[in-house]
Parts: sequence; structure tokens; C-alpha cells
Amino acid sequence: MGFRVGVDVGGSFTDFAILDESDQSVRTLKVLSRPDEPGAEVIKGLTTIEAEYGISPSDISYFTHGTTVGVNTVIQRNGIKLALFATRNFEDVLELARLKIPQIHNLLSKRPEPLISRDRVFSIDERMGPDGHPLLAVDRGSVEQALAAARAAGCEGAVVSLLHSYRNPAHEAEVKAIAAELVPDFPIFPTAEIWPIIREYERTITATISGYVQPKVEHYLTRFEQALEGLGVVPKPRITRSNGGVMSVAQAKTQCVQMILSGTASGVIGASYLAKTCGFPAVMSFDVGGTSADVAVIVDGQPQYGVGELIGDFQIHVPTVSVSSIGQGGGSIAWLDELGILKVGPDSAGSRPGPACFGRGGERPTLTDAFAATGFVGHSDLGYNAISVDRSLAEKAIDTVARPLGLSVQEAAEQIIRVAVSGMYTDTSGLVSRFGVDPRDFYFLAFGGAGPMTACFLARELNMKGVIVPPTPGVLSALGGLIADLRSDFIKTLYEDLEAGIEDSLRAAYDDLRTRAIGWLRDDQGYEDAPVISCSADMRYRGQSFEIETPIEATWIEAGDLEAIASAFHDRHQQLFDHQDRTAPVQLISLKLVISGATPKPTFPEQEKRTGQAPVARHVPVFLGGSEVQVPLYNRTDLFYGAAFTGPAIVAQADCTTCIPGGFDIEVDRFGNLIIASKS
Repeated sequence: MGFRVGVDVGGSFTDFAILDESDQSVRTLKVLSRPDEPGAEVIKGLTTIEAEYGISPSDISYFTHGTTVGVNTVIQRNGIKLALFATRNFEDVLELARLKIPQIHNLLSKRPEPLISRDRVFSIDERMGPDGHPLLAVDRGSVEQALAAARAAGCEGAVVSLLHSYRNPAHEAEVKAIAAELVPDFPIFPTAEIWPIIREYERTITATISGYVQPKVEHYLTRFEQALEGLGVVPKPRITRSNGGVMSVAQAKTQCVQMILSGTASGVIGASYLAKTCGFPAVMSFDVGGTSADVAVIVDGQPQYGVGELIGDFQIHVPTVSVSSIGQGGGSIAWLDELGILKVGPDSAGSRPGPACFGRGGERPTLTDAFAATGFVGHSDLGYNAISVDRSLAEKAIDTVARPLGLSVQEAAEQIIRVAVSGMYTDTSGLVSRFGVDPRDFYFLAFGGAGPMTACFLARELNMKGVIVPPTPGVLSALGGLIADLRSDFIKTLYEDLEAGIEDSLRAAYDDLRTRAIGWLRDDQGYEDAPVISCSADMRYRGQSFEIETPIEATWIEAGDLEAIASAFHDRHQQLFDHQDRTAPVQLISLKLVISGATPKPTFPEQEKRTGQAPVARHVPVFLGGSEVQVPLYNRTDLFYGAAFTGPAIVAQADCTTCIPGGFDIEVDRFGNLIIASKS
């Protein structure tokens, strides 16, 4: 028996969750992040864990890590200089993209510059047919010319995107082999190796992002491994991945696109497990850190999945937990535009210097400063005593926007909160519409350092049932990575009409995917218990431009039951679009398989119910609704199962502050969760 450790590196704090395998209890810790020296915060955290809990690095039996190094590389556009090798006459795949502008209602909106500029795209003479049969062999001379031109242009690697490689990757593999022979130190990223999906642009941009971040990710993870080894941590770390699972660090170094949403997905998995364990059937996870707010829909303990999540300016088309990232977080900076209009974000004060009230050199007002200036935040230290809140510094920073607006500091602070909540409302409404859910049926499950601080204000605007705040909301993302299962996705494109005659090819595709999946889990991950396997298919009515993912049963494939598969598609189409046509022909584009292996899970201790009013620590003045009112302050450690009170109220604890305006009733459930229910 040992200790399992999960780490989530955020913009302001790095969170640790430690699971004791002997009794399934959990300990938590926060330390300040070090964007100037990535990895230093993890080393500091492990040494602090040893000092405070007596858990030495050699006691660690399992280690998971969620990282943002990949997504930050794309956002900051500081990845490697890539070339693109494309089939001749198809060189403009990244330039053309999908011919969409980012903001459809803004005629001046421009598409982002591609990660690979047009002068670094080189032609390969070859042609693969749409059925997977070669029409023109790869011309070795064109590959040699492309390699020479790419190296002359200063490129450090190349993506190979050849027509119809999703059907037959042989030509891409041949180009890679030629490159390995001629310039073995020049990395090649074939699109069919990264994610072999139909549609050239989607396949190319996904491979481009993976190759663009790969050297930085590999360097970071190598240093991370070395640091852990130097401290005496024996097991190799596992990395949380975009689909909500974990994978080996060796796989993460080469399949970078699979872990690019690493940290974001961890929070959703943690929220999903808590929702399922505690019996909350319909929640929306609300993870707010220093830079952004991440929202996901969770139904019956299961997060929603999808493809096409936005990474910086670009979409990736691998399966991921469906999360909407909103550019408002606790460190989001409030500012006035050229017309004197108050804005909040997307720029963030991050960890250094951080919000002004942290006293670390920040001078620009942030959302956290607004909560401090109104009196909601600052009644206890934050981040496990890492930060002391100085209200006077918050007021000084907010005064820089208050004076031009002709407002008092407290009035301006309240407006900053309203503007930030308005931005969160817009993007969250889009997510609600995307999945066709009614927010009146949902609670926010609020976590992250600033989630409980802002959740009630947004829930009120969305007319939600209320907010749930777990006992240790500040470190739920670290817990999510710790309990995430081993999980991987596999895909095979078929592009067949769903009609008699495809049964054998469908069975063969499923058998191939299943063999590869079990091999990955057994051989690559060393998992020996029984796996869980699920299937889905991307299908559409013939003539439609895009398909929808439909869950199907493996038994239908094995029995050749095409009618059951088609019926599942019709039902899914009805659910999403409120119509179906069971007489229309259906096409099955791709078959997908997901395999997972369970990891140990913590138990949440249940409390004995008590009666009586929740003990008020003291009353504090808070500027709320345009005037100052006295608000009761509760210490989270004093609350018990059965305790009840009403808003407005403040709940202070070591890792965050829960801010509750009027119009809410609060109860503590048997797991110690705050159930903040709307009165409306």
C-alpha cells in the first residue's frame, strides 16, 4: 500500500490530491505556480507533502499530471517551425480551411494565420484514390525536393498530409520512410498516424497542432520525469489526456494532440465522479481558475464528449471532453476600451504578479480584486495560507477604472463582477444550446480557486437550480486526474451505405479496432483486469455534409443487425434536431471504439446528521446591490451535515471562498457538500 498523487498545474496555483491506498482517504495541497520555471511547483509541492504529511516521494505508488504546456504553446504560437508536404494541387488545405470567419456577425472578422505559412508548403507527386487504391505512386524525387526545400527554409519538422490517407496510409508511410533514410533527425508527422479521419483540413490541422507542440511537450515531460526520479519517485508518471483518461508519459511525448486539453479534462472527470458518487443527476461543472472558466455538461455522472474543441485559434478533431473555455477567471484584468466601456479579460494577471490584492506586485484590477473590494473575499488566507488578501491594494487598483467611469471603488467593483458574469453567461448559454439541455434542471458544480466565488452570480442569471460546492473545491481538478481511468480512442473510416453487404467489412473493422485497443491497454499500459469497451459510429443521411456520433452496441455489429444501427441513428438525429426520416438512406462514415481500464477511486466519508443553525463566525460589511450590508461569514470547517442558512452569506475555507448573494437557501449534505438552492 502506498499513496497515489494527482497534480494539476494552473495559471495561479498548482493543486495536489493525495489518495491513501490503505483507507481511500484524500489529502490536498496548493502551492503557487511557477510559469517562469515549469516543474518547480511540483517539486515544491512534493517536498511540502513530505514535511506536512510525512509522505516521502518513495511512498508514492502512482502519479498523474495534468499540464497546459501543449495548449499554451498553440495559444502563444511558439511551437516549432513546421513544413507541410501535401499532394500536388492540394497545397492550400490550411489556407482554405473551412472558409469560415471566426465571428459570423462581424464583417471585419479575419481568420487566423495558419500555423504553417503557405511558403512552407511543398508538393508531393502521388495520388491515392478515394477507395484506398493507389492511382499514382509516390515520386521519390518530389519527396527529396520537398525535404531539401523545407530544410533550406529553416523548418524543424514536417506534417505529411496526402489525399485519402484515411483510407490507405501507405503513401504517407512511404514519405516518412524516405525522410528517415535521408534526414533521420528531421521529425515527420503523417496525418494518418496522428488521427486518420475523413476530410483533409480536419485531419491536417489536427496533425499540425500535434507536431507543432511535440518538441516542447517532449522536453517538458522529459524534464518532469527526471525531476521526479531525482526526488525518488519510483513509478513513471501518467498524463491526463483530452478524452478524460490517462496515458503513459511515453505515449504523451509522441501523441501530443491526445493530451493537449490535459488539465481541462481532469476537472470534468473529478466533477463527474463526485456528481455520480453523491447522487447529482444533472450538473454543469464550473471550473474557474486564474485565467479562464471551463464549463461542461454532466448527465448521470457522465461527461459529454465531442470533437472540434477550440485550441487557441484552431479546432482539433480528436475525441475530447466537451468543455467551453471562457476568457474570464479570477485573475482576468478589468480595463476600459477606447470608448470608455468596461471590459473584463481575456488578459489575466496569472500567478505572477497575480491580482493586486495578493500583494505580489500586481497593479491592474482583476475580478478577484473586485470581490475583495466589495468585501466578499479577504476574510481568510487563500491557497492554504499561500496568499494573504490586502483589500486596500484591490481598492487602489480598481480606482484606476472607477475614476474615469465616475463611480466609487465599490460601485466599479460591482460592475466588474457584472461584466465578467455577463461574459460567462454568453458562452455558457451557447454550451446549453449545443447539448439541448434546460439550465433550470441543472446545478453548477463549482470548483477551482474562483469557481465558488462566482458560481452563484452566474447561476442566478441562467435561472439554474443552484450551485453545489464540494468540500475541497480548490483541488478537484487534481483529484480528477488522480481517479481518471486508463482510456483511449480508436477510429476506422469506412464510408459505406448502411445496407446489406457491409456486414463483413463492419465486423472486420470492429475486430481490428478491438485488437488494437486491447493491445494498447495490455501491452502499452500494463493493465491486466477486464476492460470496458464501448462503440459508436459517425453516421448521416445520404446527402448531408456532416455526420453525428451515435452510440451502438458491439452485439449489433457481430450479429450484422444493420436495422438496429440505423434505428439508433434515427433516434439520435431526433434527439439533436427534433426530426428524423426512417425512409432515408443512411451512411456509416467511421466506426469508433473506446477502451478503458478502471483505476482505484477514493471514498467520500459520510457525516452524521446534526440539528441546529450553522455557527456564524462573524458578520462582515459587503457592498451588494448598490449599498453596504452586513453579511454572515461561516467557516467551512464549522459546517456539519444538516446545517442550514440563507444568503447573502460567505463561506471561507483554506482553498477558496464561496460568495453567495441573496435569493439562495444553503444546506450541507451528508458528504459535506454545500447545496446552494435558488429560491426562485
